[in-house]
Amino acid sequence: MNVGQTVFSQLMQLIPTYQFQTCVDRYQGERYVKDFSCWDQFLCLAFAQLTYREGLRDIVACLRAQQPRLYHMGFRGHIARSTLAYANRHRDWRIFADFAQGLIATARDLYQHEPLGLDLAETVYAFDSTTIDLCLTLFPWAQFRRRKSAVKIHTLLDLRGCIPTSVYVTGGQVNDVNLLDQLVPEAGAFYLLDRAYVDFRRLYALTQACAFFVTRAERNTRYRRRSWRWVDPFTGLRSDQTIHLTGPKSSRRYPAPLRRVHYFDAEKNMRLIFLSNNFQLPALTIADLYRARWQVELFYRWIKQHLRIKAFYGTSENAVKTQVWVALSVYVLVAILKKQLGLELSLYKILQIVSVTIFEKSPILQVFLNSNDQLPEDDPCIQLQLFDL
Repeated sequence: MNVGQTVFSQLMQLIPTYQFQTCVDRYQGERYVKDFSCWDQFLCLAFAQLTYREGLRDIVACLRAQQPRLYHMGFRGHIARSTLAYANRHRDWRIFADFAQGLIATARDLYQHEPLGLDLAETVYAFDSTTIDLCLTLFPWAQFRRRKSAVKIHTLLDLRGCIPTSVYVTGGQVNDVNLLDQLVPEAGAFYLLDRAYVDFRRLYALTQACAFFVTRAERNTRYRRRSWRWVDPFTGLRSDQTIHLTGPKSSRRYPAPLRRVHYFDAEKNMRLIFLSNNFQLPALTIADLYRARWQVELFYRWIKQHLRIKAFYGTSENAVKTQVWVALSVYVLVAILKKQLGLELSLYKILQIVSVTIFEKSPILQVFLNSNDQLPEDDPCIQLQLFDL
């Protein structure tokens, strides 16, 4: 007898199924499909992410162990390892990419008023990539070096809520700076870039789009000082200058003036040179903005530790991209759940609680309310005495 819904079913109810089916129809994902639908495929991969499954056999074994509950969890097709492997290899990964973008739009609306930690009303993005090493024999399409393969995940992260807004999955041979061509600059927004993205032609394209950037200068950057502003050396600032590039290529690729901020980090004993096209913010805010770029590094560390993206369920390019996009969908879904239920728990704790209660038939809010972060205090009246004095 089925009484209530499982935690997994309640979590999946946050997903707009009409929007998912629109993505499936856009790429004809269920053409000639009779049994195992794209929705079944998504549920299997989402279940694998939520419960930390190691491989396809692991996924199928765990789901078949709960066969009486699968229908009420949303599964309609027959689950088999070969069927799931075939779907990952052949069904267009763009189905799950477009669907994840819809979830991202929902999450950004929920987190648009999250505190940034800086006195800024504008949107702040951090753009960076992470590399996942692969076996060259199994992943020849992602050859990175002569005897090594790798896949890169390039992410544009909205720092309000740490929501990934744009994600690009490429082979390791793709240079990071080339992905700047894929971005659609948002006027008035700030883009925080590492030193690897210093390409003055592409940075000038951001300036022409009325967007701002903050990045680190390369050591051999040639420039001429045009003017300077007073700074307080006790804050770590050493100089705040307006410069013009004088290199034969850089001056042609970026003909506009730049702002050069010299900052000394006493904790790490490092001298940092920042370049920006914003001349209105205080110099210390420019340094704090670049420090906030570390959030994208923490995001990569989080998803590598708590989601299945370092080991893949398939070796084809389509299977890898499908798994990455489903993993990101699960991350965003947990973020949406946290906001809609008003939970004070971290995303890590929410994910851990879901993983062990996924088959329970309890109201999902009650599951999290039952988790108490504080240990009960010992009652001195029942404390046993080791020695009687």
